[in-house]
Amino acid sequence: MLALAGIIVLHITTIILLLVATIDNAWWFTKTVATDVWGRWELKNSAWIYSNLKGEYNEDYLQVVQAGAVLACIFSIMGLFVFVAQLFTLGKNQRFTFSGMLMFISCICVMIAVSIYTDSFHKREEGWYGHSFILAWISFVLTLILAIIYIVLRKKSE
Repeated sequence: MLALAGIIVLHITTIILLLVATIDNAWWFTKTVATDVWGRWELKNSAWIYSNLKGEYNEDYLQVVQAGAVLACIFSIMGLFVFVAQLFTLGKNQRFTFSGMLMFISCICVMIAVSIYTDSFHKREEGWYGHSFILAWISFVLTLILAIIYIVLRKKSE
């Protein structure tokens, strides 16, 4: 029972990290610019000015990064609901394979989004990656761990 509670807490933590990484505007920083997968904020005359990313980056890559981040959140949330549902519907000695597959898909979505962001954006700019970018990579590891746990985990008899 304690292991299941730990798995659920880990899963909720992963969802929160994915949502923060997707929503927060802290993927790339310079001294006067903060960028995420949705927009760019520039510091001009002591005020932050929002601008759209569409003209600055390859739109196809940008859409893949955005879709990957959103899909990772969706599949991770679905994975939690399916896991809880499977707790009540699976027979004993059956594996949580469907939950594991949803988490593996979420893991792949995060990996694709962050890898493309790393490879395609900010190559020639001076700056540093922000906490949302780091949270996205941590989320990748956590979703992979959860996918493996769910695929290996068997429902024991009560």
